[in-house]
Amino acid sequence: MSVLDELFSGDDERAYAAASLVTADDLPALRAALAGEDPNRRWWAVAALAAASIPNEPATELLTDALRDADVDIRAAAVHSLGWRPASEAVSPLMRALADPSDYVDRLAADALIHIGRPAVPDLIDALMHDPQPRVRAGAARALAYSGDPAAIPALFGALEDESLLVQHWVEEGLDKLGVGQVYFTA
Repeated sequence: MSVLDELFSGDDERAYAAASLVTADDLPALRAALAGEDPNRRWWAVAALAAASIPNEPATELLTDALRDADVDIRAAAVHSLGWRPASEAVSPLMRALADPSDYVDRLAADALIHIGRPAVPDLIDALMHDPQPRVRAGAARALAYSGDPAAIPALFGALEDESLLVQHWVEEGLDKLGVGQVYFTA
């Protein structure tokens, strides 16, 4: 059996073993699976894109396309996979995923943006300061809290009085993690 036969076999153990063996030569088949009707095949195509040694550019493109899937499990897998393959090209689609109707997907999107790191910080700051949706601002504040980037400090201070208590929580958490407001004693 081929790697793709194993990946789409319907047997999770065999599919899991095959996912990391997929290569760039298999991209057309993965693209076709992602466009297909079978959610199980779409899910395993996303899993293979996360696990396989495929160059970031084509994998990121297919994974960001999967963020528009109607199935929440496919979107969640795509967001999670983008966190495993951090690429700055994924920042904008992941920022849109912060507004996903699924709380799970938007939380995974914040996690993926944390993994991307510094390239995501300007977009996260912009969302924290300007997005009308409290859930997006909260996700942005959470990602900034774990970014460790001092560039986030002014935006976090600016959001201390946000109308959302969840945003306020993550802003305070971020400021604490960045060492703002700590008092140091010398002996």
